Amino acid sequence: MLKPLAVVALALVLAACQPAGESTPAAPKVTFNAVDITGAEYGRKLDLPDADGRMRSLADWKGKVAIVFFGYTQCPDVCPTTLAEIAALKRQLGADGDKVQAVFVTLDPERDSPELLKGYMANFGPGFVALRGTPAQTQAAALEFKVFYSKVPGKVENHYTIDHTAGAYVIDPQGRLRLFVRYGGGLDKLGADVKALLAGA
Repeated sequence: MLKPLAVVALALVLAACQPAGESTPAAPKVTFNAVDITGAEYGRKLDLPDADGRMRSLADWKGKVAIVFFGYTQCPDVCPTTLAEIAALKRQLGADGDKVQAVFVTLDPERDSPELLKGYMANFGPGFVALRGTPAQTQAAALEFKVFYSKVPGKVENHYTIDHTAGAYVIDPQGRLRLFVRYGGGLDKLGADVKALLAGA
């Protein structure tokens, strides 16, 4: 029978014989299709009222993948196309579609009334959330997410469009900003990235 000191010595010898670097292998790093901005020091908070006037924050969607998009209801193409793609993604994911939260932040609170936002979001499916702050709150939220937007005057008085950042931001189930999705990236690529985040990537 080995004495206690001998057991300790044998353990040390065996440990020393293990080649360096052969500890438990780390999980492989996921390569996302979208721009990986994990660890970014922006996009950490989003505190705005929804179309019912209730204050919302990123913490409201913990446990889900939230896709945050800044736009406006009179946007002719980018905004409806992006929201329609998120709706298609939720359908494609089946039961897991309920784990994806679409969050639309209006950059045009002057024209986008709560009633208008509710009707607009209903076009894309139940559960889509629209946020509408004051002009100052909107500016602060855009700054927090590094979103560019600027009014472009139209030919008729009081008519204008808004140039704005066209991509969407993806927040993981822990509430952390992870991805920037460029406009036109494609449903399949977005779906693969969201599935990876839902799986814990």
